[in-house]
Amino acid sequence: MGMSGMYGPADRAESIATIHAAVDAGIDFLDTGDFYGMGHNELLIGEALKELDRDRLTISVKFGGMRDPGGGIVGYDGRPGAVKNFLSYTLTRLGLDHIDVYRPARVDPQVPIEETVGAIAEMVEAGYVRQVGLSEASADTVRRAAAVHPIADLQIEYSLVSRGIEDAILPACRELGIGITAYGVLSRGLLSGHWRRERELPPNDFRAHAPRFSEENLDRNLALADSLRELADERGATTAQLAIAWVLARGDDIMPLIGSRTRGQLEESLAALDVELSDDEVARIEAAVPADAAAGERYNAQGMQTLDSER
Repeated sequence: MGMSGMYGPADRAESIATIHAAVDAGIDFLDTGDFYGMGHNELLIGEALKELDRDRLTISVKFGGMRDPGGGIVGYDGRPGAVKNFLSYTLTRLGLDHIDVYRPARVDPQVPIEETVGAIAEMVEAGYVRQVGLSEASADTVRRAAAVHPIADLQIEYSLVSRGIEDAILPACRELGIGITAYGVLSRGLLSGHWRRERELPPNDFRAHAPRFSEENLDRNLALADSLRELADERGATTAQLAIAWVLARGDDIMPLIGSRTRGQLEESLAALDVELSDDEVARIEAAVPADAAAGERYNAQGMQTLDSER
């Protein structure tokens, strides 16, 4: 997402080089959305894939986000006909004959999840999709979807400061054998250790409108990052690496999805794999950054209304 304008300008050559470096390092899961940059991100990944062994990779695509010419999100479409239409454009932009994991970016409240998943299941039967995924779905929705077709994973925000899945969603997924693909692990940079209060954001940067980066909430949230930095320093790791390591420690069924935009960010993130945490260290981290300690919601009011997972 960050390579296609959602976090401000990105360098095309560096983006492709970062994708290649990730695959060279052993990363085999690439995630995108057909609405990231209105198709830009799929075209970018399609270009990168020309020099990669596609069979080694799992390509995950979110669909359904509808955008206006100014870049705003104007809704989500999960109708069966729309599912197949979105998929045909995605396959063309990526230059592929199938998608490994296909998922609605949000649950369309106007369309029963059974119908959306049923349409993806038809595409599985036809060979255009390998597995069905979900994104930001509630425990009840996950159960209903799984009754229609096996669900590979649920993509959902999960980090030290976004732990809402722990009460009902994570237990439901574990009961059903559904993995978690955790995005927002660094809370869009807040937990990276690199964020500065004085940083100015362009209007088209998602974070310029995100409550946790607002004037009234930023100091509180950066204080949480500072607490994490103190523990990271003790461990000889960076703040970002400790935040990623915490998610890794939550279970083998949880995969952190890290949105590195540069090779430098990628290198730092990959080093988190060397940070194995003891139970005592996990407890200390959670004491330093308690659940529900973050100031502000993870999306603005309009964005929160789209989250089936928060209902």
